[in-house]
Amino acid sequence: MQASYKKLWKLLIDKDIKKSDLLSLAGISSNIMSKMNKGEDISMDSLRRICSALSCDIGDIVSFEEK
Repeated sequence: MQASYKKLWKLLIDKDIKKSDLLSLAGISSNIMSKMNKGEDISMDSLRRICSALSCDIGDIVSFEEK
């Protein structure tokens, strides 16, 4: 199974937040953003930071899909 961050990208559009703004809001690195763009796994800490910055739950930003 592969992580899909489509829900996160849609949420950012809905909240009118740019990916670059998310970096500073959540305190994550550009490396983390690069991994998400590729659908790679990231740490639970990074997911927690993103959820906290966007006031959402993990299910609102990531899902898992068959490859």
